[in-house]
Amino acid sequence: MTGTRTVPAITPATALGELITGNKRFVYGKPHYGHNVTQAAATAGGQQPHSVVLGCIDSRVPLEAVFDQPFGAICVARSGAHVLDRSLIGSVEFAVDALGVSLALVVGHKRCGAVTATVGAVRSGDRPDGDVGYLVEEIAPAVDGIDLADPEATELAIRAHVTRTVERLRATPSLAAGIAEGRVNVVGAIYDLDSGWVEFLD
Repeated sequence: MTGTRTVPAITPATALGELITGNKRFVYGKPHYGHNVTQAAATAGGQQPHSVVLGCIDSRVPLEAVFDQPFGAICVARSGAHVLDRSLIGSVEFAVDALGVSLALVVGHKRCGAVTATVGAVRSGDRPDGDVGYLVEEIAPAVDGIDLADPEATELAIRAHVTRTVERLRATPSLAAGIAEGRVNVVGAIYDLDSGWVEFLD
């Protein structure tokens, strides 16, 4: 991770527009960017990403493809259900401070296994042990207030968990000043596994 700039090249709104437009190209089967070694080599000397995207480890959600972004355009950080820990928050801070990205996008996805497991654990009262238990404990606050008898409980929890992750990042002291000045924004989104569309949350 080498920094090449400290001032965002584009505004948060422009960065978000790049991702929205890229997702449309992806869904309509007209991507501009593939993954090949010539593109990798072209960016080997430095990077100027516009966004850092936090997503789940789910293999069905390849974020560079979902947003049809070329090498060097986005930084990607992933964990189970985009659970934040010190390393992920530090990665976002690095992307903003050292690389000058102007947008942090949190992407949840439908039928997320980690959130499904958390809803099941809250329902049963039987929480897993170990580091999987840590994931469940970190996701569990998003389940608070959701009717667990609702057939849509898991999808509601996925949405709530994205919103909670966005709020936690917005409250991070190192990002707060940039957000207040309009230089940085944090946005949430939900990826639909079936259609490929990304829904951007308000």
